Amino acid sequence: MEYKNPVICGDFPDPDVIRVGEDFYMVSSSFNYSPAVPVLHSKNLVEWEIINYVLNELPFEKFDKVRHGEGVWAPSLRYHGGKFYCLIPFPDEGIYVAETDDIYGKWSLLRPLLTGAGYEDPCPIWENGKCYVAFAFVKSRIGFNSRLAVFETDEELKTTATDYRIIFDGKDIAPKIEGPKIYRRGKYFYILAPAGGVKSGWQVALRSQKIYGDYECKVILTQGDSDVNGPHQGALIDLDDSGERWAFMHFQDAGAYGRIIHLQPAEWVDDWIICGKHEGDGLAGTPVDGGKYPVDIKTGYAINPSDGFDGGKLSLVWQTPANPPADMLSFKNGLRLNCAYYGGGGLSDFPQLLLQKVYYRNFAIKAKCKLNLLNDGDEAGFAVFGKEYAYVCVVRRDGRNYLEIRKGEIGGGEDETLAKSQPYNEDYVTFQLSAKHEKPNGLTFKFSFGGSAFTHKFYARGGIWTGAKAGIYARAESESRGFATFKYFRVTCTDKRVNPD
Repeated sequence: MEYKNPVICGDFPDPDVIRVGEDFYMVSSSFNYSPAVPVLHSKNLVEWEIINYVLNELPFEKFDKVRHGEGVWAPSLRYHGGKFYCLIPFPDEGIYVAETDDIYGKWSLLRPLLTGAGYEDPCPIWENGKCYVAFAFVKSRIGFNSRLAVFETDEELKTTATDYRIIFDGKDIAPKIEGPKIYRRGKYFYILAPAGGVKSGWQVALRSQKIYGDYECKVILTQGDSDVNGPHQGALIDLDDSGERWAFMHFQDAGAYGRIIHLQPAEWVDDWIICGKHEGDGLAGTPVDGGKYPVDIKTGYAINPSDGFDGGKLSLVWQTPANPPADMLSFKNGLRLNCAYYGGGGLSDFPQLLLQKVYYRNFAIKAKCKLNLLNDGDEAGFAVFGKEYAYVCVVRRDGRNYLEIRKGEIGGGEDETLAKSQPYNEDYVTFQLSAKHEKPNGLTFKFSFGGSAFTHKFYARGGIWTGAKAGIYARAESESRGFATFKYFRVTCTDKRVNPD
């Protein structure tokens, strides 16, 4: 069986992947979005399903409001002593850990491992009854980067560290090094990490016989003549218990599509891991377009972005840009979104936006909604969201409903109304979108209303550290009992209808 990269055409930044028996699990960054830290499962590293989130909501009160680009930065996942441990960094608060013995079930409350601002990308390794955690630094919070450090805790990760030791300074040979993933093989500790920046960097491996170094450094994966820029942060995975078969997964910054996931072969050459396509001479590899399944099994796992809102709970594809209030939604003949009072301002600061990632290069969306807008200022809508965003909505003004198209930007204040309709007298509206891939990694989309020629075309942009997202909402300019009931949200892949690049 053959696969093609990317194996996940969805925005899962900073993936960390482990194998437990015959199962593979992945976690990734989620930033300010809730629920936080998605957990994915696979049997073959190619086909993936979302199975859980580590955090039902973000743990600090400030995340009851939208704080773009903050939150969870590059968690790691490990299995030790019958438990899964997820180390979760917050760039302003520190490094925390949650644990579970059932990855499909409930995770523990977070507890601190290293508090303070400026720490990111933690990864643990156990040795001689202790746990050591490698991590990197956030320049905007602590004043420097390009360094890696290690702190020490107990085997069950219950002791908060008070200090750390710098183990590698990459300023000259691996600038902007971050995202360390630490492993032990034979006599060496290995750290795999990206350097050079998200959009144009490369992968390095460090090795040392002692956890605190000194570390040798080697470039192991570069863009070369491929179209895979970066290639950025990822994880080294053993494919079985033999110690002979390995793979590497990483992300590529793909603009409005976000940070999509690639799978590379990996091979040990003279006690160095080399990733991607290489000549066996020990030099760095380059990303592959695809290859054979690393594990010869087909499962049919996939991430389905469509939701019929008929199961009494949301699909796991949905997140909000802040912790949502408990009374945000309910289920009765569909998904009922209450018109939440938002105090004015742009859609970018509205916590109850219900959003999902983009999963296809070319796609179409239909979302049918029954309107129950009661007060002037009540509205229900459909958005494509990023640093710049656009949305279509039905809004109540002067006792009548109207269609409107608006645009805005994060930090830009009030949104701009681009088009208004005559009064809209229907009880239902079907929001529609068609989206098309354009080089380089651009995404254009066109909104329309069902049964109407009321359309507008936009160019999508990613958010802060994320790709573009699509979703729905209901809100009000004053306290209201109005609501909108969404009957479905259908996403159709249209890749085969578009000529390849």
